[in-house]
Amino acid sequence: MAENPAPRFIPNAFVRIDDGGVTLIMPHTEVGQGIYTSSAMLMAEELELELEQVSLVAAPPDMSKYMDPILHDQATGGSTSTRSDWLRLRQAGAAARIMLVAAAASRWAVPAHECHVQKGIIRHDASGRALTYAEVAADAALQQVPENIPLKKASEFRLIGTRARRLDTPAKVDGSMIYGIDIRVPGMKHATLALSPVKGGRFLSLDETAARRVPGVIDLVKSGDGDAVAVIGEHMWAAKQGLEALKIEWGSGTNGHVSTSSIVAKMEVASQEQGVVVRNDGNAPQAIAGAPVKLSAVYQSPFLSHSPLEPLNCTLHIREDGADLWVGTQVPVRAQKAVADAIGLPLESVAVHNLLMGGAFGRRLDIDTIEVAAKLLREIRYPVKLVWTREQDMTHDYYRPFYYDRVSAGLDKDGTLIARTHRVTGSSIFARWAPAAFKNGIDPDAVDCAAETPYDEGAVLADYVRNEPDGMNTSWWRGVGATHNLFVIESFVDEMAHATNQDPLEFRRRMLTRNPRALAVLNLAADKAGWGEKLQPGHGRGISLQVAFGSYLAHILDVEVRDDNIVRLLRSVIAIDCGITINPDTVRAQMEGGVLFGLSAALFNQVTVTNGAVDQSNFDTYRVLRINEVPRIEVYQVESNEEPGGVGEAGTAAAAGALANAIFSATGRRLRSLPVNEHLA
Repeated sequence: MAENPAPRFIPNAFVRIDDGGVTLIMPHTEVGQGIYTSSAMLMAEELELELEQVSLVAAPPDMSKYMDPILHDQATGGSTSTRSDWLRLRQAGAAARIMLVAAAASRWAVPAHECHVQKGIIRHDASGRALTYAEVAADAALQQVPENIPLKKASEFRLIGTRARRLDTPAKVDGSMIYGIDIRVPGMKHATLALSPVKGGRFLSLDETAARRVPGVIDLVKSGDGDAVAVIGEHMWAAKQGLEALKIEWGSGTNGHVSTSSIVAKMEVASQEQGVVVRNDGNAPQAIAGAPVKLSAVYQSPFLSHSPLEPLNCTLHIREDGADLWVGTQVPVRAQKAVADAIGLPLESVAVHNLLMGGAFGRRLDIDTIEVAAKLLREIRYPVKLVWTREQDMTHDYYRPFYYDRVSAGLDKDGTLIARTHRVTGSSIFARWAPAAFKNGIDPDAVDCAAETPYDEGAVLADYVRNEPDGMNTSWWRGVGATHNLFVIESFVDEMAHATNQDPLEFRRRMLTRNPRALAVLNLAADKAGWGEKLQPGHGRGISLQVAFGSYLAHILDVEVRDDNIVRLLRSVIAIDCGITINPDTVRAQMEGGVLFGLSAALFNQVTVTNGAVDQSNFDTYRVLRINEVPRIEVYQVESNEEPGGVGEAGTAAAAGALANAIFSATGRRLRSLPVNEHLA
């Protein structure tokens, strides 16, 4: 196959136009959230193209061009993609259009304002002349990049706000879509690995004899630290059979004593000490002490696994003068550096080919799997695809932290909140992943939605106690800190309402006098859900309200709790104001997928530890909602002219609080620990 012609017009980091058409160089990665489509809509809107006229390629590692301005990293996460690209991709498209039109006008010797563009064709109506973008691309490359780049008004949008079909759907349907695990490279071999079941453990003994006799096994490689071994085969089955034939005796090291109970006990002690103050308005403890109604509670949120459907994998070809890495990653610059550092190569000699991911949920914001591959394969000079089995993936995850929260509140005789305190105890992801953001002992993610709420508040004291669990790695998980804090806050708001004999909806409404956008989504959800209707015995209805990721969301969930304590999800009503909507179908899909992800975790999931090793190893012990268990989901979007907010994680964060409140509505039992199936029985 002949190579594509050399690029002819690259006015900025994001737009490329040549004989092959118009290409968007995507600064963010696609993990199933639909960003390839909505980002293309942003650029195509200003370039006056139809969406189908845009091709996409993943951006190479280059922090100077593709850094997310919110995350300060070339990273995809935190529901920041659209918020970060809202202006810069539109400006990139507009700048390219201005230069292309100027080139055509110059060729025709007419004023540029007499020209207009439709579907990538520049027209001069007075003379009847027309040119395609490709035809003037070379001339446009000689134009000066404009400093002033006017953008369309919302009233002028053709694409933004419309229900656009996703660009990646056809390839997913016909099977031609290439994910990381699908990649094929000439001469490639296959490998899988075993890691110490306990963090910090090492080989005590390793008998390779039987493994090397397995047909198709080519080689066996071990880490220098003695904590990992991989078998390389002609195909995955040979590698897997070879690995199973290994006789390994592991030593547990210093973490062999660790258990879930020991981790929680350590957190409970730590939570009794004053933390680093995050917010201190008024004198909350004193106000609570003098309040007519006082409440206090302890909430616990478990470790959670990411468990994306596509197991972790990467394909690595190391040469003497460089390396190629084929992988689906949320952090291409970090991935590049991981290989370069492990092998001892210059950074620029490592090429990263970023591929689509079959789910990530934050797991691929870390590069430990790439580091392991590079260390194991550093002496191998043929390409190897290293695949983690589901069991290795789940038992060696970087887990959503366990959190231990102490909350208290005081209300006056009229049932008005006058003061609250919230102490978050848990691991700091920022301290490890982005130390510069961990300032003065405060992890901004750990206290997200805890220090600041949508509600009218008087005195507030919020503090944070950093407590790192023994033997566990922690990291980002879909919804990040908001998932656990909204479970705590929204459950506790319900506790306040019931303690003062108030309807949970009306109690929230009373506290939203200064937050019209939050009140609007709450009212919309309540209206669509039929709040106030009489429910059948055993049925319950719960609310969760949030301002997170730049979006406003209310979730009302209906459940039935059977006599055997099995919870049946009936109906989920979501109202969201995410500012200007790029693609309404994407928002709806993200709400549906996000809330189901969150409900699965809240109902069933936790990661527990025994003798230093994780107990859950596959979907039989870490299960997700089945299709017959899924509630009817209704999503209502508020029209808004505000700048876009994030939606990828908002639905997940809205799940647990509404679920816990619905269960209380049905049973009168208040759940302060998750998962439900563990603590409701």
